Amino acid sequence: MKKSALQTHVEYGLLRGACALVNTLPYRLAMGLAKGMGIFAFDILRFKRKRTLSRIQRVFPGKSAAECRRIARQSLVNVLQIAIEMIRAPHLDRKWMDRYVMAGQHYKDKLQSYLVGGRGAVVMVPHSGNWYMAAWSMSKYGLRLCAIAAKQRNPKIDAWMKRQYGDFDVVERGRAKTLVDIKSAIGNGRVFAILPDLRVPQPDVEVEFLGGKANVSHAGALFAVACGVPLIVAAMRRTGGRHEFVHLGTLYPDPDAADKKAESARLTKAAFKLLDAEVSAHPEQWYWFNKRWILQPCR
Repeated sequence: MKKSALQTHVEYGLLRGACALVNTLPYRLAMGLAKGMGIFAFDILRFKRKRTLSRIQRVFPGKSAAECRRIARQSLVNVLQIAIEMIRAPHLDRKWMDRYVMAGQHYKDKLQSYLVGGRGAVVMVPHSGNWYMAAWSMSKYGLRLCAIAAKQRNPKIDAWMKRQYGDFDVVERGRAKTLVDIKSAIGNGRVFAILPDLRVPQPDVEVEFLGGKANVSHAGALFAVACGVPLIVAAMRRTGGRHEFVHLGTLYPDPDAADKKAESARLTKAAFKLLDAEVSAHPEQWYWFNKRWILQPCR
């Protein structure tokens, strides 16, 4: 449904007001306030508490109720802290990255080492830590990136989001040329970043994840297969108020594979094996509040 002009302006005005407030605060103070708001929302307002705890308890039946609450609470705090960093994104320069991103230059060099023959690569990063920081920091360190994003219903907020993405190219999902643009970007040396841990409504690739079966897209792996480039699996974590890159593995498509979709499915399953181990070991870093619950059966 298309938003009215009044609703568009009101939403955008509220957003810009929040931005003005957040940008006047020192970074650590803003993050502390986000933490307090997250705790208040979870413990007092009980924001999506029942549904989220039910998910965590089903995945980790051996964990105590207190531990499940801790995981959910930290997950919500993390989302609010991501919002703070999204608002401040234009001010997160190279100096800021050196201070708050652990070994960022080292990981950029590691990713760069996988780029051969003038072609790029595909990087899968789950919804853990601040997943946006993976792209923000790598672009500040000089890695040429592109990503895919959905168009926001509010055109003013959509334009704001594009400005916040900063130095990496964003390809709009659903356009006629989306797939062509991504393949072209990879072929021209860009790294394509994608969030793989989302349920898709129609049957695609069934993977083992968090003790259940998840129906996920093979699209990320398909770009690696079609372009003949590595599929890098990584994750972000918040550690002591800083951001940490975790390299989970590098997968390579079989250049002789006749069935590209089957090869994409193989790589997707291998990637999710790595992602499952990461999320299971650090569940508080993951986004448990997603409306599209990944373990919900497809139609």
